[in-house]
Amino acid sequence: MARTRVLTPEEIPAASKQTLDAFTKNIGFTPNMMAAFAQSPIAFNAWAALLGSLSKTLDVKTRDSIGLAVSEVNGCNYCLTVHSFTAEHMAKLPADDIILARKGHAHDPKRDAAVQFARKVIVTRGQVSDADLKAVRDAGYTDANVMEIVALVAMYSLTNFFNNVFDPDKDFPAVAPAGAL
Repeated sequence: MARTRVLTPEEIPAASKQTLDAFTKNIGFTPNMMAAFAQSPIAFNAWAALLGSLSKTLDVKTRDSIGLAVSEVNGCNYCLTVHSFTAEHMAKLPADDIILARKGHAHDPKRDAAVQFARKVIVTRGQVSDADLKAVRDAGYTDANVMEIVALVAMYSLTNFFNNVFDPDKDFPAVAPAGAL
């Protein structure tokens, strides 16, 4: 059960309304997480700006795979449902690639390096080794790309933490727990 209110359209603060309306138009509905997050225009708009900027980095399959790996580590069931859905329907990842991403890997070698690195960033709280950095660079990622991977980990962690704290009702089909994979 949700631990905060999901605001109705009439209750959305004016400073959140334009951002939320843009998401609603783009997605086709208002996800519960966003209707709850919009209660804080400062936090919501900052997150939305970060999401918008980071949607221009890497490719959608890599971004969604990173989102899956980070959400799995952070135990965020809400985000796992969202990222599993978007990975399948928007990134067009096959089911076995989605499961592999949740485990911190990918079939594509370059994407695998990014996902493994992202997982290590969250598991080690950023205390990655020189070998971890070398592996992601050797896969073809520039230092700017590595910084973007770290930023994606932080952004996905923000939504993971928000959803773990406030537990909004899920908008997407449930996914199997990691132990059942």
